[in-house]
Amino acid sequence: MEVVFAYKGYTGKYLRVDLTRGKIVELPLREEWARYYIGGSGMAARILYDEVTPEVEPLSPENLLIFATGPITGTVYPPSGRYCVVTRSPLTGIWGESHSGGYFGPELKYAGYDLVVIQGRSEKPVYLAIDEGRAELRSAEGLWGRTTAETTDMIEEEFGDPSVRVACIGKAGERLVKFACIINDRARAAGRTGVGAVMGSKRLKAVAVRGSGDIEVADFDRTWELAEEAHERYTRGEWGKASHDALYRFGTPGLVAWENEIGRLPTKGHSTGVFEHADDIGPDRFEREFIVHRRSCMNCRIQCKKVSHVRSGPYAGTLSEGPEYETIVALGSNCLVSDFPAIMRANLLCNLHGMDTISCGGTVSFAMECFERGVLTEQELGMPLRWGDGDAMVRLVEMVASREGIGDVLAEGVREAARRIGKGSERWAIHVKGLEVSGQDGRAHQSVGLTHAISVIGGAHLRALSSLDELDYRETIAKRYGEEKAKDIGDRLSTKYKGMLIKDVEDLYAVVDSLITCKYGTMWPPAFYFDDYARILPAVTGIREFSRVEEVRAAAERIVNLKRAFNARLGLDRKDDTLPERFLKEPMPDGPAKGMVVDLKPMLDEYYAERGWDIETGLQYRETLEGLGLVDVAEDLAKYGRVAFKKRP
Repeated sequence: MEVVFAYKGYTGKYLRVDLTRGKIVELPLREEWARYYIGGSGMAARILYDEVTPEVEPLSPENLLIFATGPITGTVYPPSGRYCVVTRSPLTGIWGESHSGGYFGPELKYAGYDLVVIQGRSEKPVYLAIDEGRAELRSAEGLWGRTTAETTDMIEEEFGDPSVRVACIGKAGERLVKFACIINDRARAAGRTGVGAVMGSKRLKAVAVRGSGDIEVADFDRTWELAEEAHERYTRGEWGKASHDALYRFGTPGLVAWENEIGRLPTKGHSTGVFEHADDIGPDRFEREFIVHRRSCMNCRIQCKKVSHVRSGPYAGTLSEGPEYETIVALGSNCLVSDFPAIMRANLLCNLHGMDTISCGGTVSFAMECFERGVLTEQELGMPLRWGDGDAMVRLVEMVASREGIGDVLAEGVREAARRIGKGSERWAIHVKGLEVSGQDGRAHQSVGLTHAISVIGGAHLRALSSLDELDYRETIAKRYGEEKAKDIGDRLSTKYKGMLIKDVEDLYAVVDSLITCKYGTMWPPAFYFDDYARILPAVTGIREFSRVEEVRAAAERIVNLKRAFNARLGLDRKDDTLPERFLKEPMPDGPAKGMVVDLKPMLDEYYAERGWDIETGLQYRETLEGLGLVDVAEDLAKYGRVAFKKRP
């Protein structure tokens, strides 16, 4: 007899796929996972911590690759088109997590599953086909070597249905480029931490899903009411005007002009935050010359995704979704490239071959600096690689994806590439914990420095980025943290209260990444907050405890601490919560933040104190873990000597 899952919003089932044995098992979702970890990256954290011990290497068959949705995924609540992929990262060696939008996540739930947990390694290339609650492994030998677009086309043809949703890797994943990503819906990327390389190591070319099942919610009328309220907040008033004037018109490329204005646009290998040719890669030119269509993720009225087309010049015919702000920075200003069509071609290549544009751009800018300083020669590179050379940048992107020449070294990521190249190049390898730093600069926005330093995946922004101080939303700041703190929090160049701020934002994003929904609206007005999720969570799931804000916050802290524990067990602590010397010791040379460095220590001290972790080591106190119900985790960390025992002050 079929077991009925106690909570709504979930399918109540997940798949275990053993590629070594070629076996697939359907299992009931554990109710405590929903109650204590919500879904998405929270549930995946529990599974990964329990099963991927420090002895499991990232590219070994024993590593897990987890595709996860949340209770909001695929419902009427906006925007609900997201899913995440969780693994031990081959790029960093630590916690790996990446998120993507589109339609793949909802389709997985409609096909009958909340999670797919993949282990082992297939002898020959395969892809996983999930069709209306039935799952099987199919040969992918004819797909191996194909681009992500070709792979999607061929699977659609095999299904005889263009609406089947495909998440796949390109040749970068097949060749184990350490920052290879997974592309779904042709142009959406689960981009960071090398999840595509793990997929390639398992010889899993794709996951294809098709489903028409329902998602039942606990209180339909209440869910519908809250969804309509959310749509209203997204499309009317201050947010509606802002979203139309920025996100609807430009998408995230609209940020290029703003970040350059405040001196926070990474330029020339993060050496400065001001790009003199920002207008050439800015939103006005993007809209005027290249945008041809607008798209959205499932159930989203913002339509921030832009389809762009190059009509003339050497890259004429380039047609792709994007590029996003992060891509424009990584392959544009940070390489001093102002040739927008070249950036768009490099973006397309990253999509077709399956590479994270942030990390890819970071390796290109690193190589450019090595060439400028004489550490890499024209002979070693196979070409001159000067700052601003868009054609050379495009060529190098191809070389990295193919592991051709110097591309074979750069495909390891900047940390390992610098180790192999040597000659002092480590100083120009801009990464945190092995992950290339995203498109922000903490010297012009101090809390961003802390965000990058404490991120569980390394130099990424979307695990804890605060836009409240970036844009000085004084009213929201005062409402959340009090009038007396609002001035200091709202000051981008102040470090005061930033540890408290980033702790709070990190908790909020842990909820968002477990629901799973989009961060638009949590980052900027209408500023969805814990109280909003304490309304929608019980309406969808029926878990009454989540109607209390303190319970939602407790789940968030539990998730954050579990991910931190995964890294602590691998030997990480305070010494790893740091930044490249470029941010800590090299003052910003120009712009509004001229003369500033990241003053990390006071922010880090405050952050640890707010978390209830040991300030000296950054390790978690045993009582902190136990207070969150993570008794088993505390005991496990104690075996490894990775938990702090003394009482909190």
